[in-house]
Amino acid sequence: MNMKKHWILLSAGLLMALAMTITACTTLSDQRASVLKLPVPVQGAQFVGSEACADCHEELVATYGGSIHDRILAKETAIGMKGCETCHGPASLHADSEDPEQIIAFESLDAGTSSAVCLRCHSDGEHFDWAGTSHPMNDVGCLSCHKIHNPPVVKAALEKAEPELCYECHALERAKMYYPSHHPVKEGKMVCSDCHANHGSMVNNLKTDERLNDLCLSCHARYQGPFVFEHSPVSDDCMICHDPHGTVSNNLKKANEPYLCLQCHEPHFHAGRTSTAKGTVKDPYGNMIPAEDYNSGNKSAWAQAYTTKCTQCHSQVHGSDLPSQTVPGQGGGLTR
Repeated sequence: MNMKKHWILLSAGLLMALAMTITACTTLSDQRASVLKLPVPVQGAQFVGSEACADCHEELVATYGGSIHDRILAKETAIGMKGCETCHGPASLHADSEDPEQIIAFESLDAGTSSAVCLRCHSDGEHFDWAGTSHPMNDVGCLSCHKIHNPPVVKAALEKAEPELCYECHALERAKMYYPSHHPVKEGKMVCSDCHANHGSMVNNLKTDERLNDLCLSCHARYQGPFVFEHSPVSDDCMICHDPHGTVSNNLKKANEPYLCLQCHEPHFHAGRTSTAKGTVKDPYGNMIPAEDYNSGNKSAWAQAYTTKCTQCHSQVHGSDLPSQTVPGQGGGLTR
């Protein structure tokens, strides 16, 4: 009977997981469809070739000839799949009338519609999740960052090199890079895309497929463990304690010691003592301690806590294989 109940519960769990997966995939598909709407070609227009475009747009056609898009397409490619009309659609009516409304003009398209043209070719790999990022929601499309007509001066035909291109929108992150503690981006040793998947990913637009911490630990491997005595934020989320873009505190900590630590460790050995009678205090483990042993110099428990640097004793805050030496029987002290 117990075995039968076990299999029923297991089957129900698997069915629920399958349903959640299908729902997530359906939601992503619906979101892509709502964002990526191809522009409608001009009715009645015919393909005429880029030579017709050169009559008015001579400079653009000339510079496009040195771009990656022109070079990768074989010359025998069908006329509608190369040159200007690959993206702008058939241009005969526009060439005859010079009417800007008789061709697909990207200046008049929103980010999702213009990017849908790009994603006809750039549809796989890292570009697949783009529609689910914050970029299209803020009307930032492919052409906001990439130059199409001119030969690229930087990698991936970007308008500017990183991080200057990213800083045009992400001003707060730029400011943080000038804080005393920061990743070496302004020193030229890193760029934004070392950590960020600019076209989207399943984890907060970061270059990791599963846990956020896996990205951090790809460089900071010595903090990965496993350790005998773990510090739970290390396995949960590095950004509980750290701001990766920059901080005033050292080591990218969101606050200085002991304020950062006491946000979670308020009932600490130093900070959590409570007076029970005149001349005695009770620590968090229930021990009755003479006040003079701990409140030296007429300092209260909290005063001592706020004037103590936690890592003076707890140096291995990411995890330790050595037991605590300060509290007998308390193995998770991370003291050495």
